[in-house]
Amino acid sequence: MTKQTLSFGDLTVNRLGYGAMRVCGPNVWGPPKDRAHAHRVLRRAYELGANFFDTADSYGPHVDEDLIAEALHPYPKDLVIATKGGLVRPRPGAWPENGRPEHLKQAIEGSLKRLKVERIDLYQLHAIDPKVPLEDSLGPLADAQRAGKIRHIGVSNFNVAELERARKVAKIVSVQNEYNLDNRSSDDVIDRCEKLGIAFLPWYPLGAGAALRSPRISSLVKKLKATPAQVAIAWLLARSPAVLPIPGTSSIAHLEENMKAASLTLSAADAALLG
Repeated sequence: MTKQTLSFGDLTVNRLGYGAMRVCGPNVWGPPKDRAHAHRVLRRAYELGANFFDTADSYGPHVDEDLIAEALHPYPKDLVIATKGGLVRPRPGAWPENGRPEHLKQAIEGSLKRLKVERIDLYQLHAIDPKVPLEDSLGPLADAQRAGKIRHIGVSNFNVAELERARKVAKIVSVQNEYNLDNRSSDDVIDRCEKLGIAFLPWYPLGAGAALRSPRISSLVKKLKATPAQVAIAWLLARSPAVLPIPGTSSIAHLEENMKAASLTLSAADAALLG
């Protein structure tokens, strides 16, 4: 893979990461049917050049972090693992927010234990709890950072105004929002991140698939001799130097397909065709 890199905080990673959520069981609930296969996928992602892995304590719940540690610990020196807290999983299909400080303190400790690390590279508040001021939710993250348990702090599902509030509490190095060809509601967040030197991590980077079947994508697939997914990921890379895509899959074939997008370059005309 062509190694474009992105620096944020004091981290430098290859500019195409891996979202590890999909190696859990169906609907991100429970363990995978084939644990050894999940381990192979995780190892292959790193072999292909993804040295930024994104996970969360709610994936499984707790399963995803365990899988990463089982597959890759002791970790390669250049591997950056980002995890998140602030969503809980009382049952399959449910993702309620829990931004209470006492919960987040416990969540941080749990992630440290499952990932088998003394310090988490990047810890993100997964979402704002409408019942808790975001400043109160970020407090335990800032405390853990001062205690040496968190290296950097990020946020997820934040708009620009919320990001600015968060920046008054702690140094924020990343924002993770839904963003893809079909959903560009975070355009202003990306622009703000680029200006501030903050990484933007687009979750659901391929969307629901409708955009991948559009005539515009089809024309570029033929021109570039690429797959629709590769074109969509390349578009994200072209959108802004602040963007760090993290496509996820439990298939090694799809993983290898996605990672090839790092060597695909869209011209200005190609990018303009996609809007």
